[in-house]
Amino acid sequence: MTNAPITDVIFDFCGVLLDWQTRACLEGHFDQDLVDAICADDDPHGFFRYEDRMDAGEDFDAIYPDVVREQGDGIAGVFRYYIGHYGDALPRILPGMVELLADLRANGYGAWGLTNWSHETFHIAFEKYPRLEELLQGTVVSGVEKMHKPNADIYELALSRFGLDTGRCVFFDDTARNVVGADEVGIHGVLFENALQARESLAALGVRL
Repeated sequence: MTNAPITDVIFDFCGVLLDWQTRACLEGHFDQDLVDAICADDDPHGFFRYEDRMDAGEDFDAIYPDVVREQGDGIAGVFRYYIGHYGDALPRILPGMVELLADLRANGYGAWGLTNWSHETFHIAFEKYPRLEELLQGTVVSGVEKMHKPNADIYELALSRFGLDTGRCVFFDDTARNVVGADEVGIHGVLFENALQARESLAALGVRL
């Protein structure tokens, strides 16, 4: 990495810009024990594995028969409900992030998005939170591109599409392997905790807001 001044900041979406809570979508609609199991790190029903396939570019209709075969009609129905009511899993923009994006733009820095997200549900983010679309100058979506963090190709695509200088970019993600992926292509990767920590990390890299 170079010591060149930072000019652009790239943000993951879920867990960075948006609060993503599968539980918020399912609670009150399904048995609580089942919801707890689905939302556990060791989910035996594979929700996030199926969702990860969607994030990589597969269509829901192509994946659904696998869910039925592997999990049964009951769990498959819950998965269909989850994807069909995806906006309920996005209860809010995370505190301070609109203000951070606005401050970056006001001070002449670029603000961009790079997310692992299905092409079938990503539109919900901007429909529900149009301010994000106003503040971000562009977003690369894995499900559209059929590329997937932490693989190098999706970072390189974002850099090329947005016309960015690798060593002048910072990337925030809440998943460590995605931060490593950014580092490996020469972007300053930072593991996201909250808006205050993001501001402090940017300040340490010379960003003045």
